Amino acid sequence: MTTDASDVPESSAFVRRLRRERLPMPADSVTAWEPFPFAPLEGELRIAPLLPPVLPEPDRDGEAGPEDCMVCRKPVTDALRADDHRRLDAVGESRLPAVVLPQPRGHYDLGDLPAARSAGPGPLPQRAERAVLAVDGAARVHVNRWGDGGARLPFWLPARPPT
Repeated sequence: MTTDASDVPESSAFVRRLRRERLPMPADSVTAWEPFPFAPLEGELRIAPLLPPVLPEPDRDGEAGPEDCMVCRKPVTDALRADDHRRLDAVGESRLPAVVLPQPRGHYDLGDLPAARSAGPGPLPQRAERAVLAVDGAARVHVNRWGDGGARLPFWLPARPPT
C-alpha cells in the first residue's frame, strides 16, 4: 500500500523541532534513575545492560514510613492543588508539554490504600487530565504507575505532544 504525500498530515511544530535537534539529557533527569531501561552513550540513548538481580531488593524511597518519604516531607504548599486526602504535583522541567502526579496525601502504596480512599483518586486524575489537555501543545495524556522508585502511590500523567 502506498500513501500519496498529499494525504499525510503535516507533523506538529513540536515534532518537527524534535526531528531537527538533539534532546539534552541532564544528569539528574529520569535517565539517571536506576530502573530506567536505557543508558546514555555518546549523546544517544541505548538499551542499558541487564544487571544481575540484587536480593533482597533495596528499600525504595519511603519504605521505612512517611518520615523517610521524599513526597511526605514536601510542603503541601508546593502542590498545584491539594485537599485533605489528595495532592497534585508537577514534575519540574520537562521536554513534554506537562507532567503531573495526582497522589494521596497519606503515605500509601496501591496495596495498602484504605478502601474509603480508593474511591477518591478517580476525580483528581480525571480533572488533572482535563487541565493537562488544556495546556498548549498537549494532544493526549497517558496514565502511568511504576512501583520501583518510591513506596507511594503516584500516578504519572505525562502529556504527549501532537504528532
